[in-house]
Amino acid sequence: MDIGTVGTWFFFEGMTAAESVDFAKKLEKFGYHTHWIPEALGREPFAHSGYLLANTERLIMATGIANIWARDPVTMAAATNTLAELSGGRFLLGIGVSHKPLVSNVRGHSYDKPYTYMKEYLPRMKSALYQAPRPKEPAPVVIAALHPKMLELCATQANGTHTYFVPPEHTSKARAAIGPKAMICVEQAIVLETDAAKARTAARAYMKTYVPRLPNYTNALKALGWADKEFENGGSDRLVDAIVAWGTEDQIRDRIEAQLKAGATHVCIQPLRADGQPKPDMRAVEAFGPLNKSKVVSAAA
Repeated sequence: MDIGTVGTWFFFEGMTAAESVDFAKKLEKFGYHTHWIPEALGREPFAHSGYLLANTERLIMATGIANIWARDPVTMAAATNTLAELSGGRFLLGIGVSHKPLVSNVRGHSYDKPYTYMKEYLPRMKSALYQAPRPKEPAPVVIAALHPKMLELCATQANGTHTYFVPPEHTSKARAAIGPKAMICVEQAIVLETDAAKARTAARAYMKTYVPRLPNYTNALKALGWADKEFENGGSDRLVDAIVAWGTEDQIRDRIEAQLKAGATHVCIQPLRADGQPKPDMRAVEAFGPLNKSKVVSAAA
């Protein structure tokens, strides 16, 4: 599977189904190999991935991430094998424990011991009974991880990690933790806007969903040395600039390269619009497609 070095990551909730297909076809046209589709409160990611895979020719769909509290291991394995077979090997499974507000408050599950739950979940998923024809090659599996124990699982029980909302400093630490072979697929939010006020306003509107509302991200940044005061009033300029790359094409390209130099296998850009509209900035999508280079991975990596 050639996931490429640069992909895309975006919520489809601001698009109709037909618009999402048009977007996916443009990704192929612009040279991307992989698009990451999240799971929160919108469309079901496996069903939508199947629809997009059926309406594209080359694009790989990756879940970033599928919530393990939403599906038992047998269902997760069945969905993964189904899409991998039907698409001819164009599906990558990203899974994660999500966040307590989404798991407990929204879904009604107990969020006790998420690491233990993931550790027990993985072998059950791998050994799940599946009586339909299997794909020629198993789909690669990456785990959303920010902290050392979960990163260790990524290296020993999966093909790597999918990290989100992290600066290159975290990528460097993750690479040191999981070794040279496992994948690190890093999400990188970007705003193609040179006006600092406009860019940071758009960045803060995006960031408020994550800090300080979701402690997993806040704690991961604190572990890198970020102080409490950096999270006040929507985040300091320094924090905003560390999480969201903005400016000229060259400045954003530098951040993508910084993530790759820090150890990322693949960087999936999230092209936010400076005007705050919930659709991807197609200027940015087109601009950074040429950065993509071949990156072949396998489930045996």
